[in-house]
Amino acid sequence: MARSHNLSAKQILVLGGGFAGLWSAVGAARKLDELGLGPEEVEVTLVNRDGYHCIRVRNYEADLSSVRVPLDDVLGPIGVRRLEGKVAGIDLAGQTVTVTIANGQRTLPYDRLVFALGSQLLRPNVPGLAEHGFDVDTYNGAARLNTHLQSLLSLPASAGQLTVVVVGAGLTGIEVATEMPGKLRALLAQANTMRPFRVILADHNPQVGSDMGESARPVIEEALAALGIETRLGIDIVAIGPSGVTLKSGEEIPAATVVWCAGMRANPLTQLFPVERDRFGRLPVDAFMRVSGVVNVFAAGDVAWAMMDDRHASVMSCQHGRPMGRFAGHNVVCDLFGLPMLPLRIPWYVTVLDLGPWGAVYTEGWERIVVTKGEAAKRTKQLINCQRIYPPLNGNRQEILAAAAPAPQAPPGIYH
Repeated sequence: MARSHNLSAKQILVLGGGFAGLWSAVGAARKLDELGLGPEEVEVTLVNRDGYHCIRVRNYEADLSSVRVPLDDVLGPIGVRRLEGKVAGIDLAGQTVTVTIANGQRTLPYDRLVFALGSQLLRPNVPGLAEHGFDVDTYNGAARLNTHLQSLLSLPASAGQLTVVVVGAGLTGIEVATEMPGKLRALLAQANTMRPFRVILADHNPQVGSDMGESARPVIEEALAALGIETRLGIDIVAIGPSGVTLKSGEEIPAATVVWCAGMRANPLTQLFPVERDRFGRLPVDAFMRVSGVVNVFAAGDVAWAMMDDRHASVMSCQHGRPMGRFAGHNVVCDLFGLPMLPLRIPWYVTVLDLGPWGAVYTEGWERIVVTKGEAAKRTKQLINCQRIYPPLNGNRQEILAAAAPAPQAPPGIYH
């Protein structure tokens, strides 16, 4: 942004431009606006690796044209500075962050820090994964996959030319797999040809959707069967090559496309913090989003775990990342000025899983009890993915700030 850095102002630094990071920055700007404090007194800076807020949960879709929102469209109207670069280090004692930018490095001081660098796909040491695997972890990864799919018919004919193996039968893998038949049919229609294709959903677990519970699993299985998606469960993939995958049993599955969707971990920079992290590498935070035992540092989203109620911790999702960000942004300003902070508590939990052309499944509660399925659930999913989780895009300062109010949204609507 054009406005120069104000070294005399207090500095709030937000790392990450995903769901938690963006809303942390907007939440901080909202509270500062409420207090009547301008950038000459407190400056909010957001650091992100590129210039976009990615609606990451849509990366499995065929059309990626609207999954990236220019950060400046949201941050510019509310006076938040943006720095494009990759976080290289954090000096917790000295309260500085080192950022690698296009022409070198910059060291940014902070009075308060919000760490919101998100999560990344867990890439185990499977031979050939880096060279031959695809993913939807990032926009660039998703675009690369779609470009590859468009090239399939130009490849030399082979047994697995039109076979896609999706590894990981969790929520991301299921959404990738159920969208895949539509992508392949569109490809074949463009070429005016009719050829058989295969989509295989593979996992080491004995069941699909192991996190979805007993209520939703039959719905998922029904959708997979209706879409003609094969499942290979209870298997381990030990190698990936240009022409397919090799299983631990020695069996080979010919496939020109392997999409890895198995497992997520918090950004590895969480290791810089002198705290005990959970099994996903996340930092423990209190109800105000303060990192336990680290002064002047807040964390939100996939890098943090907080109790959402008396029994359940946050999950790595935009459902929790967005409110965690809004509360972190609000509270970081309150903490800076010694004002009362607001605790985050979300007494409800829903899951809406896209199941491609078949529809979707909508569950409520941590037990994931099915409420709606098929087309009704699909309408709820589209409301969430295409509207609810987007920031205001009209450049209206007051609307953008209002969207960051520190209050959990009500559950999304249910259609019948």
